[in-house]
Amino acid sequence: MDFAVESLETPALTKAQLSELLFEQIGLNKRESKDMIDAFFDLIADSLVEGKDVKISGFGNFQIRTKAPRPGRNPRTGEAIPIQARRVVTFHASHKLKEQIQSQGGEGN
Repeated sequence: MDFAVESLETPALTKAQLSELLFEQIGLNKRESKDMIDAFFDLIADSLVEGKDVKISGFGNFQIRTKAPRPGRNPRTGEAIPIQARRVVTFHASHKLKEQIQSQGGEGN
């Protein structure tokens, strides 16, 4: 099933736009569309907060990484500032997604 996103006016694809696409192309009502999009992203976020990686087949992997504390430097003053340890989310695109991006590379967005 193809989803047409050519009509999007902004360069970013928003949750509201995804919800609208579900409404227009799948036939869900607007409330169901919004709830489905919200539930999808809540599920991903909750899994990541719990420290679980999220793999979406054919799209990519979201992973939690723990960055160690390290010395940093204020770029304005040159003052040394310690950077605390923290958890970050990384995304690695699947081979399939990378191939799709490469095959569309010269055509513009």
